[in-house]
Formats: sequence, C-alpha cells, structure tokens
Amino acid sequence: MSKLIKIGLPSKGRLKEESLKIFKKNKLSIKDSKRKYLSEIKNFSTNEVIFSHAREIVERLADNSLDVGISGFDLLKESLPGIKKNIQVFSRLNFGFANLIVAVPNAWIDVQTIADLEEISFELKDRNTGKLRVATKYPNLTNDFLLSKGLTQYKIVNSLGSTEIYPFTNQSEIITDITSSGATLKANNLRVLKDGNILKSSACILISKKSLKDKNKNKIITSLLKKLN
Repeated sequence: MSKLIKIGLPSKGRLKEESLKIFKKNKLSIKDSKRKYLSEIKNFSTNEVIFSHAREIVERLADNSLDVGISGFDLLKESLPGIKKNIQVFSRLNFGFANLIVAVPNAWIDVQTIADLEEISFELKDRNTGKLRVATKYPNLTNDFLLSKGLTQYKIVNSLGSTEIYPFTNQSEIITDITSSGATLKANNLRVLKDGNILKSSACILISKKSLKDKNKNKIITSLLKKLN
C-alpha cells in the first residue's frame, strides 16, 4: 500500500491562515502560495497538501481521497450519514468558533422561542399562505433541530448566497445560519431566538477511517498527529 498521505487544508480565509499556523508552530514547514492548490510538508514523510473548500475536505475524507484534513465541525455534522460514518474527529481546534442558530426579523417582537414559531406556522397555514419558510445552507441540521423542538409546519428554502437577506426579499420568513460574532445578523435586523442555538462549531482535525485501517498510513498519520497535538 502507498505510504503517501494526503492532507486537506482550507483554501482561503481565516481557516486557512489558522491551519497553517498550527503546522508552523509545530515546526512543520508548508510552502504556501495563494495561487497554487498543491503543496507539501517539506520536513515530514512523503505527503501531499491539497488546499480545498472546507466542505469538499469533508467529502474527500469520506471517499478516502484525503487521509487527514482540517474543516469545520458544522460541515461534518451537516453531512449525510454515509459521509459521517467514514470520518473520525481527532480533535477540536482552538479557532473557527461559530454557532449555527435560528434567527428571525427584529420586527417579530412577539416571537422569542421555537414554540412561538409553531403558532406562526399554523397562522400561515390557516391563511392559506403556505408553510413557514426557513432559508438555510444547513438543511439537515436545521430539520433535525426543528423537528426535535416539535415544529412541523415549515419548509426548507436552500440558500445559495447571503441567507440574511432572504426574509426581507420574500424568499423566507426566518433563517438558520452560521455566525461567529452576530454582527452580520444585527446589521441585517435579525436576532437569535432564545432557544435557537442549533450547534456550537469550531475547526477540527478529521481523519479518514479507511486510512486508519491501512497499517502504513496509520503509522504516518499517528506520527503527524503527535506533532500537531
């Protein structure tokens, strides 16, 4: 079996910067070019570093085209069961903190909890205006959370861009979204429901379970993780 291990790192933003800092701090040298998506750790066993979108890293770990990667816990949890079962969380990292939340327009002064949403959802149904629309990039986590809270009369609207604008362009009534400081929500006249915290996320080191079963790769991965820990 190949001794080459493939490492997936985020390709942009703060996740990329903080991921590279971890390697540098532990004296693992990765040459970074803003335009190149392939690199390597110069002073480690045979390896290839691939800079990818954080969501793609999760998918590639699941299909074993990556062995180790750094991505968001939220993206792993949003994945389908067939993807999640193939990935092991090695550790949660001290950056990339964000919360997946349920937010409503500030004008909805009578809506403070998920239970209040249930009342609105039935009002919409009674008026024959359809179901409560929830815009999100996290349909799986959103469905699981809302159903666990007893909300049933709603439908998911898949967000393709700035989710915060959806309630104000008649694309949805409410949203679920990932937020770190809450500043963007506030700027767009939205607020988080009192019981609207779906998930606490951070960056994670993730491992392909299939790679761990490969004796050669397991040894190299273990050595790498010891250096990063």
